[in-house]
Amino acid sequence: MARPVTLFTGQWADLPLETVAQKAKEFGFDGLELACWGDHFDVQRALKEDGYAKGRRDLLAKYGLQVFAISNHLVGQAVCDRIDERHKSILPPRVWGDGKPDKVQQRAAEEMKHTARAAAKLGVKVVPGFTGSSIWHLLYSFPPVPDAMIDAGFRDFADRWNPILDVFDEVGVRFALEVHPTEIAFDVSSAERALDAVKRRPAFGFNYDPSHFGYQGVDYVAFIERFGDRIYHAHMKDVWWSEVPKPSGVFGGHLEFGHRDRYWDFRSIGRGRIRFEEVIRALNRVGYQGPLSIEWEDIGMDREAGAREACAYLRAANFAPSQVAFDAAFAR
Repeated sequence: MARPVTLFTGQWADLPLETVAQKAKEFGFDGLELACWGDHFDVQRALKEDGYAKGRRDLLAKYGLQVFAISNHLVGQAVCDRIDERHKSILPPRVWGDGKPDKVQQRAAEEMKHTARAAAKLGVKVVPGFTGSSIWHLLYSFPPVPDAMIDAGFRDFADRWNPILDVFDEVGVRFALEVHPTEIAFDVSSAERALDAVKRRPAFGFNYDPSHFGYQGVDYVAFIERFGDRIYHAHMKDVWWSEVPKPSGVFGGHLEFGHRDRYWDFRSIGRGRIRFEEVIRALNRVGYQGPLSIEWEDIGMDREAGAREACAYLRAANFAPSQVAFDAAFAR
């Protein structure tokens, strides 16, 4: 059987969950990846209210939809980040609190522990999300960055996330970092270092998303080959990048998405430059059987038309691996 095709609700959190479920069913999806914001999945309610988690499942079942994961990217970002006023806009008030950076980080870490427990109550086995990074601002090495500063950043990540991952282990859930600029891991090399930092413990793996690699010049198929046993979840998203030089490059020039001078932009699946045929073949080779979750982003396209089209495109591309050699019929 081909993998289920789901829709990540993060970009739809302005709508009530029931509305998103109705639309997703109409668009042709098999299920939803629930964002832990908007009204889609509330971590604290899941822990405190009897029947809340079951109610979420029942609501999806009403529309013939499944759930395989809940995602808490926004809170996870605050665990390792250097906190500033930007974080207030993405964090629940209970996590932002008084805004004091060290306290925000502590509350974010506790909320991620609660997220693991809430996932277990819902009956899902993976939580995709972000980690944040204390060293992202050191990306470009001038003034020269001593190796010790980078080493300290990975130690900080391990020190903050190992206690969180202990809770993931306790409840039988795994955390899947979406390898992404601004996170502790943003390409193949930094993903290796992140794994090493937490001593490759099984609770920590990756949410694969090729769109964050392509425009950087990172081999997004090689990532699958290198980390096949650590891909716990997969986002399907496309990205376009220019074949010719542009006024702004990979770093974006402080321009908004969709600006004509940008070198790259996220696009609806099939309208960018990611070779999904090769992605699916590589996922087949490493034996990934989880959902393919469409994270729909395209500043130049209506999202409902885009989500419907993306679902159909991915369903056609999502073939199961062969169980026999193509020339087996000639064997004697």
